[in-house]
Amino acid sequence: MPFRRLSFILIPVEALLTADKLESLKDNIRSVIYMDDLKLEYLLASLIAGGHVMLADTHGVGKTSLARALAGSIEWDMTEKTEEGIEIDHFNRVQCTVDLLPQDILGYSRITGTGYELSFTKGPIFSHFLLCDEINLLTPKTQGSFFQVMEEQSVSIEGNTYHLPSPFFIISTMNLKGAHLFPLPAPQLDRFMLRLSLGYPRDEDEMAIVSQHGRQDGWNRFGPAIKASELIAWQKSVDSVSIHPDMIRYIVSLVRATREHGAVETGASPRTGVKLSRMARSLALIRGESYVTHDTIKEIFLPATAHRLELKDPEARPEEVLEDILKSVPVPVTS
Repeated sequence: MPFRRLSFILIPVEALLTADKLESLKDNIRSVIYMDDLKLEYLLASLIAGGHVMLADTHGVGKTSLARALAGSIEWDMTEKTEEGIEIDHFNRVQCTVDLLPQDILGYSRITGTGYELSFTKGPIFSHFLLCDEINLLTPKTQGSFFQVMEEQSVSIEGNTYHLPSPFFIISTMNLKGAHLFPLPAPQLDRFMLRLSLGYPRDEDEMAIVSQHGRQDGWNRFGPAIKASELIAWQKSVDSVSIHPDMIRYIVSLVRATREHGAVETGASPRTGVKLSRMARSLALIRGESYVTHDTIKEIFLPATAHRLELKDPEARPEEVLEDILKSVPVPVTS
């Protein structure tokens, strides 16, 4: 019987500390909001991976509370500023409406004093966590104001470029039905790492929500669970998680299969593979795994890809197409 060679992978100290700290972070968030554990894990993995999240949901399921709890669970530097000297807020919320303009989100310059000097007034984008509520109520012009900041973590305003510090995380919510909705263009959807739905709570959770309605006890005791430096260390540790070339080839095969499927008008872009790989590494990291498996890739393929497809039949469900692709693309066998 042949011997099998064992490989030992060195895991950074930050990764070894992740399990306890991550559980404390999850418990802290769950102390003020009820949500599915797996979806919370996906949300945290996206944050650690440096991606943004789209929540496609109905009203009143806790989206704002979730963003507030996530931002409040991190201990920030109270005097943090951009490279250009602009103070950074911890958490901001933008309630999107059809009359909102790009400067209402990014900021604007105005003339002050008698010397006709320009003074910059920052917008809510200058924050670590931004909740953009009902983003598809924005006009295409205002939606476009997010393009640069989501990909490059910087904004250009009237010829000046402002760089946002890390971490920078956007949670956007999207109405599924309603009047005056402007569908997000494919290039912007492609910049979201995940699309999730919180859904309605379980029976026992909803009973707890109703019984505690109007009470602020949980928020009164609420405080940070981790330091910003720890979150940044986790983000830097994502690249230390190993991903075998066969797993990369599997990701590429899945992405390319979306472009060849008969029900798809426009398939996933190469950016999808990059996001999928990074999300898989981040999820492996927070689960204490030192490498990416095909099971992890299959697990996140739908939430990381469904929102990027344009189907020939607008009534068709992209999840069904992706399930079909998962069944048809061979899974690599790697020792």
